Amino acid sequence: MAEKLGLPLLLPNPPQPSPTKPFNQNHSTTTTTTSTSTSTTSSSITLTPFLQHLFFDLNSTFPDSIDAVPLSNRRKLHRLSPLAHRTLQDLLHPSFDSTRLHEILHHLFKQRTSSAGFSSSLYLDIIGIIRGLGFNKKIELALNVIDWIRNSEEFSVSLLNGSVIAVVINILGKAGQVSTAASMLQSLESDGVEVDVYCYTSLITAYANNKRYREALKVFDKMKQVGCAPTLITYNAILNVYGKMGMPWIKIIDLVQDMKTHALAPDLCTYNTLISCCRSGSLYEEAFEFFQEIKLAGFTPDMVTYNALLDVYGKSRRPKEAMEVLRQMEGNGFPPSIVTYNSLISAYTRGGLLEEALELKTQMIEKGIKPDVYTYTTLLSGFVKAGKDEFAVKVFEEMRAAGCKPNICTFNSLIKMYGDRGKFAEMEKVFTEIKLCKCSPDIVTWNTLLAVFGQNGLDSEVSGVFKEMKRAGFVPERDTFNTLISAYSRCGSFDQAMAVYERMLEAGVTPDLSTYNAVLAALARGGLWKQSEEVLAEMMAGRCKPNEATFASLLHAYANGKEIERMNALAENIYSGRIEAHAVLLKTLVLVNSKVNLLTETERSFLELRRRGILPDIATLNAMLSIYGRKKMVAKTEEILNFMYQSGFTLSLSTYNSLMHMYSRTEHFHKSEEILREILEKGIKPDVISYNIVIYAYCRNGRMSEAKRIFREMKDPAPTPDVVTYNTFIATYAADSMLVEAINVIRCMIKQGCKPNQHTYNSIVDWYCKVNLQGEANNFVQKLGNLDPHISEQEKNRLLERIAKK
Repeated sequence: MAEKLGLPLLLPNPPQPSPTKPFNQNHSTTTTTTSTSTSTTSSSITLTPFLQHLFFDLNSTFPDSIDAVPLSNRRKLHRLSPLAHRTLQDLLHPSFDSTRLHEILHHLFKQRTSSAGFSSSLYLDIIGIIRGLGFNKKIELALNVIDWIRNSEEFSVSLLNGSVIAVVINILGKAGQVSTAASMLQSLESDGVEVDVYCYTSLITAYANNKRYREALKVFDKMKQVGCAPTLITYNAILNVYGKMGMPWIKIIDLVQDMKTHALAPDLCTYNTLISCCRSGSLYEEAFEFFQEIKLAGFTPDMVTYNALLDVYGKSRRPKEAMEVLRQMEGNGFPPSIVTYNSLISAYTRGGLLEEALELKTQMIEKGIKPDVYTYTTLLSGFVKAGKDEFAVKVFEEMRAAGCKPNICTFNSLIKMYGDRGKFAEMEKVFTEIKLCKCSPDIVTWNTLLAVFGQNGLDSEVSGVFKEMKRAGFVPERDTFNTLISAYSRCGSFDQAMAVYERMLEAGVTPDLSTYNAVLAALARGGLWKQSEEVLAEMMAGRCKPNEATFASLLHAYANGKEIERMNALAENIYSGRIEAHAVLLKTLVLVNSKVNLLTETERSFLELRRRGILPDIATLNAMLSIYGRKKMVAKTEEILNFMYQSGFTLSLSTYNSLMHMYSRTEHFHKSEEILREILEKGIKPDVISYNIVIYAYCRNGRMSEAKRIFREMKDPAPTPDVVTYNTFIATYAADSMLVEAINVIRCMIKQGCKPNQHTYNSIVDWYCKVNLQGEANNFVQKLGNLDPHISEQEKNRLLERIAKK
């Protein structure tokens, strides 16, 4: 398996990054602007006020509609001549007939050119008319106006320039007709119309606003190939695309260096966008450095700057730093907005500080800021992740009571909650509600389904969902590939996970931090710690900055690979602060120490978690339950269980399995089945582990009839018996000298398509050796081919060696 990783996993060495700090070094001039202004210091192209407005959405706020533009700018921009105003009214009149288009436009052009020929005021009138049509959703009519001008020999050359075309592309982009915009531009270019930087930049923006990021990059490449020099606005737009795509940090820095090479000095919009780009990789240190550099460059941080920085701290689980930004905002005269509070709430929920997040929601209401769908969905997702389903449902109910309509993100969180708990009936109800609310599943919905089925080990469902997703017209992006890698690896399909990774590279999708972490998690599940260290080395070499999840996967790799010394060494680096750790890493230490059954180390990491004021989540508490249960520490187990009840945690299947496991090894073994019945009554679907534990409890205590009764229940919709199920019966029968029954179980498992493993036959040969019948044991092994036609000679030799050592 290890050798299959090879080069497809490790990408070619990235180019060495150029020095990037500060960006304002060696700039001959510095222009102070606001986030909505355009720097022209280093560019040979000067933008008119109209074009500055046209590209407003390429700057720091990236508004989706004209309503985001300041009213004063809109009034100035839409001031038409009286004749043009009447023309626009005629075109918008309900009784307008398309056959009158020539008459109306011809009258306008004749009147405006009769005295002084073509004038710039006519040019501005045409732009205003087209924008007016676009604003009133008359897209087809706007295109007809362009076609009329295009077919006019007298005016096509003078009026069909980059600015007019850019306006049309902008309108089409906002209407979601970006393909039409691209086709129109290509057609005009074929007719010899000059396509300039404004046209290309408008098309890049249109693609970006419609989340077609790869096509936006293709336009950028094309304009450079044809020798059209990008402006600062173009670079800012591409930086925004890079940030949305989660491009590797080195590519973002290279783009800024390319911008500097073209003598373009970063403006406030550039810095704001760079801070936003730090979000996907949780690069909070880099974001803060840009924030500091803004002041050095002579700019003043604006509302967009502060909110972008808050968003980065939110993604990076840095609530204290986020609160400091809030204090700075208010101190500099920027009152917090809904965006500000949502970022703060995100920071607290990601850090597991849910009570503080709820307090922030109360705060914002007291300040007259009404929570929106993002506020509620962030809180709901936080409770889902913490395993507090009842609180999540209460948030959803409060949201509904407040008249806030849920969006597809809200429903995605509910799908995840029910899916992760194996409550597929409730998950189906969510889909019904999605239809009732007239929402449409998005790419995240599909990715959530992939993750849910992967979490539940349902690899065939993962493949089925992926096929349906493509059939529905959704193109897999990086997040989908990342989810597939995680889903297949959780299902134990490591080869399929790596095949997805290779397919991702072949599709030209650049891996990001999430990709590396997904690959590391897949390696960790197989205990492939050497390969994990290689991936980490590649990341450290400049490909991608590791985060807590990266080192968490490395801990799991060491634990699964039984490399306890390496695991402990990494743990000491975490405890000492040499590796910065917050909630994720400390919780992982609890999990891995519990996994390898190290009681003292597990308790140490749990106490360290509490000492730092980090609240444990459901996974951490389940780990404590698991190790206390394995050690038969009933009192400690009940202590953890009471804490979970008092804190409002929703017990998961793992919780119940841990309790069942503990009781299965005590005199109260019958409680294992009682718990199984309890979870069935609660609508939780038990897994094969649940049934195996109960079967073990009865077999261990000689209650074979009850064990067989549970076995008979293992049929659809219950999970199929696995090799552990059969081996439990075989070992019990063999230990009781019931070899005929044991061999009958082997026949049954083979007939059912369950392949025996080493433990299957060990039980038989060990019984022969126990009663000093080594000869019979050898005879049994020699004739195993009659029982199991697929047994290998290697397995026979292993068994013969085992007999010889007894």
